[in-house]
Amino acid sequence: MKCPYCGYAETKVIDSRPIEDNTAIRRRRECMRCQRRFTTYEKIEDMPVMVIKKDGSRQPFDKTKILAGILKACEKRPISIDVLRNFVDDIERQVYESVDKEITSSQIGEIVMEKLIHLDQVAYVRFASVYKDFKDVHSFMNELKKLMDKWEGETFNATKNTCG
Repeated sequence: MKCPYCGYAETKVIDSRPIEDNTAIRRRRECMRCQRRFTTYEKIEDMPVMVIKKDGSRQPFDKTKILAGILKACEKRPISIDVLRNFVDDIERQVYESVDKEITSSQIGEIVMEKLIHLDQVAYVRFASVYKDFKDVHSFMNELKKLMDKWEGETFNATKNTCG
């Protein structure tokens, strides 16, 4: 670290401690030439994950958009808001862990659907109907048939995630 007073390139760290919210480290340093002290802060560079939309445009990942879609799909379903917030936090964590710095909106939609199917069947169908943008009743019924075949023999129970 270069000394802000004399420009000398060698300094020593005298004290290090995290700042209040643990998002950075405060370091007291001393210049090896002029012995003057100064403070530096070290923090992780936060690069947003960019979402590539269907039209090719890019925008920063925003979990509030996912929450809005999930809230709409779960409307009038017996699922608490805390469960939904945790659900969206899990999706956000998965997005940040699974990609470099870009992900397509369709990949996010698939992640949501993969998790939503285990949370609530009705919410899953509602979300899928919007996400998959069915053009007619026939394509919607084909998707429902696939779901029914998948659900046969499997137990999906959202009651453990509800508050009612």
